[in-house]
Amino acid sequence: MDLSRTASPKPTSRKLLAWYDRERRDLLWRTAPGVQAEPYRVWLSEVMLQQTTVTAVTPYFEKFLGLWPSLAALASASRDEVLTTWAGLGYYSRARNLHACARVLVDEHGGMFPQTEKELLKLPGVGAYTAAAIAAIAFNERAAVVDGNVERVMTRQFALGTPLPKVKAEVKALTEMLVPKARPGDFAQAMMDLGATICTPRSPDCPNCPWASSCKALASDDVTRFPVKAPKKEKPTRRGIVFWVETAGGEVLIEQRPETGLLAAMWQFPTDKWAEVSARTAFAEKARAKSAPLEANWSRVPGLVTHTFTHFHLELTVYQTRVETRVNPDRGQFVKRRQLEKYALPSLMQKVAGHVAGA
Repeated sequence: MDLSRTASPKPTSRKLLAWYDRERRDLLWRTAPGVQAEPYRVWLSEVMLQQTTVTAVTPYFEKFLGLWPSLAALASASRDEVLTTWAGLGYYSRARNLHACARVLVDEHGGMFPQTEKELLKLPGVGAYTAAAIAAIAFNERAAVVDGNVERVMTRQFALGTPLPKVKAEVKALTEMLVPKARPGDFAQAMMDLGATICTPRSPDCPNCPWASSCKALASDDVTRFPVKAPKKEKPTRRGIVFWVETAGGEVLIEQRPETGLLAAMWQFPTDKWAEVSARTAFAEKARAKSAPLEANWSRVPGLVTHTFTHFHLELTVYQTRVETRVNPDRGQFVKRRQLEKYALPSLMQKVAGHVAGA
C-alpha cells in the first residue's frame, strides 16, 4: 500500500480514539479505561512533563506521590522540601509554582480544582497547556491540549508551512475543531501518544498511523519537514567561578540563591556572577579575589564544569580550599557533606560536587 498516494482531506477523532483504545500507553499517572482521572494526579504529572520526558518524570512522580499523596499534603510541605525533592528534574520554576498553586488551591478553593480551562488559567504556574490538560482529562471539558507532540502531529496532518512558534495559534484552532464532545480527555491523551510513539520527530511510523490516510505531509512524501522551525539563535557562553570550601570535619559551604531569577531559592556552592567573557583564565584569576566567600589559599580543580540552560551555555572553573575548623564566611553556611542531599541543589551544583569528588 502506497500511503503517500491515499490522502483524504480530514482526520477524525473516531479513528484516533479507536487506535488509542488498542495502543494506549500504560503510564503511572493514568487511570484505567473508563475510570475518571484524579485532578491532583493529572495536574502533578502535566506540570512535571513540561519539557521533560516520560522516562525522567516517572520516578519523580512516584516519589512526590509517596511523600505527598494529596493536594493538602503537598500544600502543607515547605517550599524547600518540594525543591529538594524536585532537584535534578530541571526547570525549577515549575516546582516553585507547583507549591504555590497547591497552597492557593487549599487556602482559596477549599482544596478543590476549578473545573474549567478559563478558571484553571488563573492559578499560579498554570499555563494554557496545563489548564487545557486538566480540564479535558480530569473534568471532560472540550478543551484542545497542545504540546510539542500535538504540534508535530497537526503540522504534518495539515502540512502547515508557517515556522514555530508562529504556527502555534493555527495548530490550536485546528485541534479545537477535532476535539470530540465525548471523551475529550482520551482524545488529548491519544494525541500525545500518537506524537510520542508513532509521529516521532525523525523516524515516524507512518504505516501504523491511524491518521496516515489524511496526512498531507505524507501525501507529499515530506513528513519530516514538519514542523517547520525558525533558525535557532546561537546560545552565548557564560563563564564563572564556583568555590568549594570544606572543613577537616567534612562540612561544605553552601548558600541559597536569591528568591527571584534563575534557579531561584535553590542552594549552591558560592559562585560569582556568570558573564559572557572570552579570556577564561585571565577572567578566573581576576574575579577570584573579588568573588571568594572567604580569604584562603585557593587551588584550581583541573577541568571545567559545563552545563546548558535554555538561553546560554555555562562553563565554571572550580576553586577549592580546606579549612581546619569552621570559619565565619562572608555568606552561606556549613553543612555536612553527606547531608547535601537534603538541600535543593540543582543539577549544575550536583555536577560541581561530582567534579570535585573525581578530581
